Amino acid sequence: MPKIKTRSRHDELLDELIEGVKTADELFAKDGVFFRLKKAALERMLEVEMTEHLGYEKHAAEGFNGGNSRNGSSSKQLTTDEGALALQIPRDREGTFEPQIVKKGQRALHGFNDQLIALYARGMSVRDIQSHIKEMYGTEVSPDLISRVTDGVLEEIHTWQTRPLDEVYPILFLDGFVIKVRDERVVQNRTIYVALGINIFGKKDVLGLWISPNEGAKFWMHVVSELRDRGVKDILLAATDGLKGFPEAIAAVFPQTVVQTCIVHMIRNTTHLVAWNNRGAVAADLRSVYTAINEEVALVALERFHGTWGKLYPSIAKAWRTNWDKIAPFYGFPAELRRAIYTTNAIESLNSILRRATKTRGSFPTENSAFKLLWLTIDRASKTWTRPIKGWDLVVQQLAILFEGRMPIRPYEA
Repeated sequence: MPKIKTRSRHDELLDELIEGVKTADELFAKDGVFFRLKKAALERMLEVEMTEHLGYEKHAAEGFNGGNSRNGSSSKQLTTDEGALALQIPRDREGTFEPQIVKKGQRALHGFNDQLIALYARGMSVRDIQSHIKEMYGTEVSPDLISRVTDGVLEEIHTWQTRPLDEVYPILFLDGFVIKVRDERVVQNRTIYVALGINIFGKKDVLGLWISPNEGAKFWMHVVSELRDRGVKDILLAATDGLKGFPEAIAAVFPQTVVQTCIVHMIRNTTHLVAWNNRGAVAADLRSVYTAINEEVALVALERFHGTWGKLYPSIAKAWRTNWDKIAPFYGFPAELRRAIYTTNAIESLNSILRRATKTRGSFPTENSAFKLLWLTIDRASKTWTRPIKGWDLVVQQLAILFEGRMPIRPYEA
């Protein structure tokens, strides 16, 4: 005869829970069955914790005149994914009960904090997050709670900023952009500097973020010394936007590094004052300079450019000549390596992401609040960096020839 399956107590409990339920909303919506079950389960678990704390069950004889005892309960409101959840937290007379399932000071259940951080990472202000939570869950979230939750990433930022780095970075991009920070009620400019390394596999790696009211050799000495102390032994090429004091600082720590002015930034810096109706023609003529086959041809092209545009824009050729010692190495590189440096797609795409994240903020209340947003933005973006930069297979071979003995063929092989 077939075995008759008996109904378990779990089946009976489930029947009791869903009795009379006709729609999914009645199960999962705010104040639905599962919402009420969550409240009942949490309050039951809190009572169990109190029992373990006191050593006897509620209403048990051991509790009479036995020292510490239950002392009613206090109300507490938690923010959850489904909305505000009102709980009764048991108390003891001596005030020594420390619940673990819902800790003292806790204002949200696990998972909700992740939502707050995700909203912050998308560039939403504290006020915007408050409005979003109010609209979605019908509950108020204080600015203090949002700040305390997002402050939780500061420890992660410290770990990230001090993590060990690779021994060799073939290419290092350094760039900065300005944000506004309130300092003693005065809004001031601060420059965020980003170091983006291309590792030996051709993949992007943000090495760190630094903030400073001004740059200089002392500041850059701190940055490059920090990279060395975190494990970097060699940087083959450093592409920068003419950062003041950087060449001297990197020469002191990494004397073999070739410092290359970022060609894209050079073009932008020297054409931003060109009249709009001339920009296309100026950019087209300037292209013959930075695409020249070698340095000699590039200098001839620069003279020709000056002959055409020198009267209207004399500062352009002058700026290129002034920076020529940092531009010239570019002409000694093969075409594939030139593209890897010239296009600067890596640093440009990263900076555009960071600028988008900060542009909605008029100013930041503190430097830490800026760091939180920027790091969260980088953390999200870096998860998509799974492929090497374009043409890396050829670039790595060229680097191995140009920097003989310094470019590892396999990770850190002697």
